[in-house]
Amino acid sequence: MPTIRVEMFEGRTDEQKKDFVKAITEATVQTLGSSPEAVDVLLFEIKRSDWATGGVLWSDRK
Repeated sequence: MPTIRVEMFEGRTDEQKKDFVKAITEATVQTLGSSPEAVDVLLFEIKRSDWATGGVLWSDRK
């Protein structure tokens, strides 16, 4: 049973998240040959102020 963890900035709509997890599930089924019911997708929404790249918070980027 694949479990896929996705970390992304907050702000997507429920519809976008539904479409995203459907696409990830379909790709996993096609690639790994598992059933859709065996695929778990965990979404973790992160605030831009809680994520930094290169020592700079994303909330501080222009």
